[in-house]
Amino acid sequence: MACSPPSTLLSNSLHHNKTTRQCRLHVHPTLSLNQHLRIYPKNSLKLSKNQYHATTISFASTSTESAELSEDTMSSLDSVKVFDLNGNGIPISDLWKDRKAVVAFARHFGCVLCRKRADYLAAKKDIMDASGVALVLIGPGSIDQAKTFAEQTNFEGEIYADPSHSSYEALNFVSGVLTTFTPKAGLKIIQLYMEGYRQDWKLSFEKDTVSRGGWKQGGIIVAGPGKSNISYVHKDKEAGDDPEIEYILKACCM
Repeated sequence: MACSPPSTLLSNSLHHNKTTRQCRLHVHPTLSLNQHLRIYPKNSLKLSKNQYHATTISFASTSTESAELSEDTMSSLDSVKVFDLNGNGIPISDLWKDRKAVVAFARHFGCVLCRKRADYLAAKKDIMDASGVALVLIGPGSIDQAKTFAEQTNFEGEIYADPSHSSYEALNFVSGVLTTFTPKAGLKIIQLYMEGYRQDWKLSFEKDTVSRGGWKQGGIIVAGPGKSNISYVHKDKEAGDDPEIEYILKACCM
């Protein structure tokens, strides 16, 4: 995405070297994952195109991944129940008890960032299928909300609702306004709208989402086979904090 970044996101953004005619860029650490920003020297629009060139850069995620869950977390997960689209309750650990699964946790079912997460994982479903790995998405909300999400996204994996939000509490995902409204998340939302993604505002402002799920972030785990076999854990540090897909594939399929 080409854009002129706000001054609040760049510190001392450009220092022009008259001898080398190069730009040196100092990037704020919270800029977006894989954002492509075109940066121009000061007053470059008044200069010849032959003299100066735009610089395109990529921003990698600073998130950390692990496979460590405390005994308390594992114990809490044992009591968590999620619901399929038919309303059947299932202990969450049964999702990976007899198989390996990539399990994504959405912020809520109306979230535009979560619709991108669903697509970004589904794009690698053929690799997961070839390795016998299930693709699962869980959202904090009602079964009806989960059904609407399934209809709108045509997600190819399994979808479950967690009306009590107990899986999010057990995994101790971060929560709060400051983890939701960040410069990085804002830039990513702009990019997604340019790509054609849309937030479902009706789902986003339903009472359950506003009162309980709107500020909670999600994550991704790779688990199974075996209830206590968790081989990869990514907890979003802020909205839209997707890990590199290669990390997930390495944990599930290699």
